[in-house]
Amino acid sequence: MREDFRRTARRLAIVAATAAWLAGSARSAVADAARRTIAIADFSYVDTSGEQRDQSGDHAARLAAFTAALKADLAARQTWRVVAMECDGPCQVADMPASQLLAAARRAGANILLIGGIHKMSTLVQWAQIKAIDADSGSPLIDKLFTFRGDTDEAWRRAEAFVAGELSNVAAPQ
Repeated sequence: MREDFRRTARRLAIVAATAAWLAGSARSAVADAARRTIAIADFSYVDTSGEQRDQSGDHAARLAAFTAALKADLAARQTWRVVAMECDGPCQVADMPASQLLAAARRAGANILLIGGIHKMSTLVQWAQIKAIDADSGSPLIDKLFTFRGDTDEAWRRAEAFVAGELSNVAAPQ
């Protein structure tokens, strides 16, 4: 009798362990499926503020930092996987048509392409426009225009953090 109990207990333990492993594997598969894969093109920058001092070097550095921080912030989130695109030259919004960027995003395995640009319209006001596009269909998932105040490293960091947060609401393409 005692031996039957032990055999039954062992079988139940094996069944329970197997069920727990299968449930964990299923949760992992669901989590991986829910992750959105995004490719981010280098943003464009336009300065029509009319300021006399040449700030092109500062703006280029801030734009590069903005893009790098956006990629890092999204990669750090559990719902995003950021992939790098390969283009003939830089994958820049200003230099490539959207169709070529979409093709590069698909080749990289992305299901979302993020493009955008920043426009400095005055000493105090800049706009950041972002578009998240379904890489397969070319349909827009998000198209937003943000304004931010100032032209300092801190103003750009805050703008990037806000944009990264807004991208949390982008649904994965089906």
